[in-house]
Amino acid sequence: MNQPWIKHPLVLKGTTVELLPLEEGLLEELYTAAADKELWKLVPFDCSDRDMFYKAYRFALSERDRGAQYPFVIFHKPTKRYIGSTRFFEIYPDDKKLEIGWTWIAREFWGTSVNFECKLLLLTYCFEVLKTNRVQLKTKDTNFRSRKAIEKIGGVFEGILRKDRIQGDGTTRNAAYYSILDDEWPAAKERIEQQIIAVATKSKSQG
Repeated sequence: MNQPWIKHPLVLKGTTVELLPLEEGLLEELYTAAADKELWKLVPFDCSDRDMFYKAYRFALSERDRGAQYPFVIFHKPTKRYIGSTRFFEIYPDDKKLEIGWTWIAREFWGTSVNFECKLLLLTYCFEVLKTNRVQLKTKDTNFRSRKAIEKIGGVFEGILRKDRIQGDGTTRNAAYYSILDDEWPAAKERIEQQIIAVATKSKSQG
């Protein structure tokens, strides 16, 4: 692998989730979670379509081979299921920066601690192992649920890039760009940890 910055295989272990390297043998089980069309309404490609899913995720594997991306599957420890995916991409070791994206999680886990845990694992690795200066995140400008999630983990809004992507249906989308910098990480980390505690407390009170 021509990417010494991120060592393969990379496993990031949390309390309820583990981020495991994407592998060909996991694709079918991952597609079971991805087949929900609702997950893809506000992203450029509809990976609820089997052919699109396999094309996109086999491409991710080829990009990992050349060091341009590092895709993960999200393994939910309590249910022993693969419930989503996320990845590092736009990887620039010389500039000590990368992007976190292509994140999706099965709908039954929306509103739980899963997304917060995933971001805590990814960002901790970025800032405390890779020693990045900058981690970038972006989403469709009208994807307000995603934008709110990014803001909850301390992402700082940087602006809108107009017609940033051509989507699978040929239309263009604007992208809202966010980032977290190394000197902002301690506060962001505390913020994410507090969110995880708040979700756990709410879950216990409802249980």
